[in-house]
Amino acid sequence: MEFNYSYKGNTAINENGTNTQMSFSPDTKRPPTYFIGELRQNVAFREAISALHRVVVSDLRFKPKDRTAYKEWRAKQDELDWQIIAAQDKEVSGKIQQLQTELDELNRRNSSRLSPYYRAQNKFYKYLYKRDYDAWFVLDPVITVHPDEVFFECFSQDESSYGRVSANYEVFENISEFACGTTNIDYSAALYDEFQKIRSYKTTQFQIDPSGFEVQTTQEEAFKEVKIDLPDSWVRGFLQVSSAMSLPTIQFDLQPMDIHNLCFVLRRHKEKKGPRSMRYHLKPGEPVRVIFEPWEIEIVCPRSIYLGTSEQIVRVWGRRRLHILERLIPIAKKFTVHLLGTGMPSFYVADLGDMSFTLGLSGWTANDWSQSGNFDLMAPRADVDEWTQKQVFEALRENWLETPDSLAQRLNMSRTVVLGVLGAYTQAGRAIYDLNKGVYRVRELSREPLPMERLRFANDREDNATRFLNANAVRVTAVTQDSAKTIILQGTVEDKDKTYNPSLTVDADERMLKAECTCNWYQQNKLYKGPCEHILALRMQYARQVNG
Repeated sequence: MEFNYSYKGNTAINENGTNTQMSFSPDTKRPPTYFIGELRQNVAFREAISALHRVVVSDLRFKPKDRTAYKEWRAKQDELDWQIIAAQDKEVSGKIQQLQTELDELNRRNSSRLSPYYRAQNKFYKYLYKRDYDAWFVLDPVITVHPDEVFFECFSQDESSYGRVSANYEVFENISEFACGTTNIDYSAALYDEFQKIRSYKTTQFQIDPSGFEVQTTQEEAFKEVKIDLPDSWVRGFLQVSSAMSLPTIQFDLQPMDIHNLCFVLRRHKEKKGPRSMRYHLKPGEPVRVIFEPWEIEIVCPRSIYLGTSEQIVRVWGRRRLHILERLIPIAKKFTVHLLGTGMPSFYVADLGDMSFTLGLSGWTANDWSQSGNFDLMAPRADVDEWTQKQVFEALRENWLETPDSLAQRLNMSRTVVLGVLGAYTQAGRAIYDLNKGVYRVRELSREPLPMERLRFANDREDNATRFLNANAVRVTAVTQDSAKTIILQGTVEDKDKTYNPSLTVDADERMLKAECTCNWYQQNKLYKGPCEHILALRMQYARQVNG
């Protein structure tokens, strides 16, 4: 999937002894989005944007060792071994010594002649490394200006980690002008180094350059054209993060020292065998306990009390990605943890006062967002006509951010319909759910509409569910609703010569809380890769009956 950008020059930072000016160069092909102000909380912003950088360059996928050098050494050693054996023969030892002397001289001359080449090659590889370092930023970070805050978003190279830095306007002072919208900014590895120079005693001006949208027909060279060919999986993963954030979670707070202790254990120990998970033990009214496998090291968080209503044990993997949060520990007031369940994604929201940092982690490092988790299938789903969809989205665009309840009341629509529409726009990359403030926000991931037919997952579960409905093979056998409007569905699905018994629990927002099925696919994967086609078919059949 190709993304085209046009930047007016490069993002630049100018500084002197008392003043630093950060001027970000936005995409001139997008609608004008700009912001000008001075940083009031310099150090907090520096640490938050540095943590975001760690998400961008994060790549914890397994990399096999390069054994090329060892094989070369082994070949030379084998040659020497044979020489030693041959040298034991007195008759040929003299000849071998003479030949060895000649060979050493030839090797010396060869090394002398090739040394300029190897030096140039090494210099060239270093140049390529530095050049490719910028390529780690697979897609320039997305920056969005809203009436209440400015936020950056990025996605890691290994497609397993998501980062978001949001800054309220209290972080800035002397705000002169801004225009709401979303754009990409020119971002490079050198810019990260400049961020490290931000100091509290310097005045730092933060500027998403509005002049980047001036059209200069006489100076076309002033614009830098950038074309990035992104894998579909990268974009798909970005969209799946947004869907996962809108799902119900197990929530609790951790103190900064608790996060320090978790990272300290991971720094001091290196696992050599599995399992490699962290077990969160959550008991109402008691401190949160975390146990590291396989060592069974227990961390008790005495000041972090679990306030939930039921006892939970949740296992998460890919724990070394928590090191991304280390720079935030000195400036964070607390960390709010959102867990979707064992082996499911998790979110860590750092409260930085007028700023927040959201770290989203897939179930485990290799289980990236794009390939495994069909979280869009678990989000609120409703069949809504195109006119209603546009009406809801335009209403959201009027205020840029709003809660589903407020939108439903203002438009005089059902909350279910509004949630279904917002879920659809979230999956299309045009909206995002803000975990920190509990609102939906307008955020256009790309200038042009994304090709959703290419971004849908490569599986037939939804197609199979539709086929079951068309064949009248789905029956809803029991519907139970409690006082909180949580609905428990049970049913049967006839699939060829077999009958499956799916069941699921849906909350008042039509979000799937849990589900089970007797099919082999569910028994192997649970909900780690989204619901099976029988669970989807039961949900769709119930929606048909309710809507008449």
